[in-house]
This record gives sequence, C-alpha cells and structure tokens, in this order.
Amino acid sequence: MSRNHLFLIYFLLFLAIGLGTWAIWKSPIEKGNNENLLDERSYPVQAFTITRDSIRLFDIPKKLDFAGEKVPLEKGDIFERLEREIYVNAYWESNMILLLKRSAKYLPEIERMLKENGIPDDFKYVAIAESALMNVGSPAGARGFWQILESTGKEYGLEITNNVDERYHFEKSTLAAAKYFKKAHAKFGDWTAVAASYNMGQSGFSKRQEEQLHSNYYELYLNEETSRYLFRILAFKIIFENPGAFGYHFRESDYYQTPVLRTIRVDEDIKDLPKWAKDQGSSYKDLKLYNPWLRDRNLNVKRGKSYEILLPE
Repeated sequence: MSRNHLFLIYFLLFLAIGLGTWAIWKSPIEKGNNENLLDERSYPVQAFTITRDSIRLFDIPKKLDFAGEKVPLEKGDIFERLEREIYVNAYWESNMILLLKRSAKYLPEIERMLKENGIPDDFKYVAIAESALMNVGSPAGARGFWQILESTGKEYGLEITNNVDERYHFEKSTLAAAKYFKKAHAKFGDWTAVAASYNMGQSGFSKRQEEQLHSNYYELYLNEETSRYLFRILAFKIIFENPGAFGYHFRESDYYQTPVLRTIRVDEDIKDLPKWAKDQGSSYKDLKLYNPWLRDRNLNVKRGKSYEILLPE
C-alpha cells in the first residue's frame, strides 16, 4: 500500500472521529436551549441552563441597628460578617420559606410579651436564631424555642420534672427568656452584649471583655459560634423586614396559623393522658402538639397547683 493511500485512510479516520465527537457534544442540548440532558424515558429529570443572571447580589443596608444600638457597618470585617449571614440564609430557600410561614404562628405573641416586659422587639429574632421557632433540643441539654438549659430554666422559675418541662411551654419560656435579657442588661448596660451573652453565657462574655480590655461586642475576638451569632440575628431581621427584596413573596393565606384553642384547667392528677384527651373530644396527638411541655403519658399535680392545657375547639 502506497504512502498516499495510508495518508488518505488516516485522514478519513480522523475525520470520522471528529464528526462523531461533534455530534455527541451537539446533542441532546445546544448552548442556550432548555432541552433534556437525557432521554426522558430513561431518566425523567428536566434540566436547564444556569446563567449568571440566576444568581444575584443583594443591596445590603448602609445603616443598621440592633435594639437601637448602631452596627458599625463602615468597618470592613463587620460588613463582611453581616453579608455572609445574609447570603447563607437568604439562599437557603427551603429553610427561609418555612421560617417565614411558621413565624405568623408565634412572632406576634413573642412581640407582645417582649414589649410588656420592656425588652426590645429585635430580641424576637433570637428565638429564630436559637431554634427556628421549633421545640428542639441540643446535645448540651438546651431545650425549647429559647434553648434554655435546665439550670437556667429553674433559676428563672420554670418547672422541670419527669412529666413537666416548661422550657417547652411557649409563653412561660418566653417570659423566662425576657427575665434573662433584663438581668443581663443590668449587668452589661447594652443590648448587643445581652444577645451575645445569651449565646456564650454571661460569665463567658464578661471574661472575654476583661481579657481583651474591650466591652463592645464588635471589638472582641470570640469563638466562631458567638462571633457569627449576632450577625445571624441581624440577617434574620433584614430578611424578615424586607422579604420581597430577597425574592420571598407571600400571600396572607400562605402563612401557617394556629387554630382556635380552648383552655382546660387541671388541678388533679391525670393517670392516662391519651384517654383523658379522648374524653375531652380530642386526641393525644393534639394534646402533645399544643402542649409540648407535657413530657410523659401522665401528669402529677401537686396540692394547690394547677395547669392550663390547650386543645383545639
């Protein structure tokens, strides 16, 4: 076989490979269209092209305060820390949607109780940062909306026994948190320090102030969690007060609502809560849903004491 024939064969071979590669690259999608990446019969997932326009930057406020106290956004590290928490939370869409929908059930009542106890309205965002407005528990033993430790709960008047844990009681735990905030403010003198101390403890925050010769939260070098803590609260404040600016648009009917509840006063032991709930025309599920502070299947009532149990009308 001559050299010219070999050259022709190699040329045709490379041409065939090139055309095949182009065909694979060209199909099933072309740049700029929205066709499926794979045949729907084999893998029914719709694909789409992501462009830079899909991700947008937000206009961060130039001025901001927490509980009436200025946030020094003119400092580069402060602005960056705030921006971090805004983007982390604003683009965690599933969590933010549920937070906004859930907030209608609880924030109005939290606002009322904070106001009645002389606590700035911004502290409602502490509950969001602590628990996402859910009765959760932590490995450290903190419980409820406000993530109160057992020792702290008892210090502020909450009952914590085998069958009652008022850290899970929405109203009583909120009042306990308000008492904590008021006491901490008497100690530190500013609300920003109060919020920070709620995360790391009053003694821990005081120790950092003494060690670093600064009392201002924004001037302290703190552990990662507390360093981010207030900025998470501020991020929630900004997003909740301007949801539309971050792409969250809700109708009134989109928010979750608590049904109308009736109050039953109990001053005697209940040996079987599921049966008791059924006798009230309700269910054990509703009993636990609206009274999460009931921690067992029975309720022991001390002489002279009574409890208020909520059930749907």
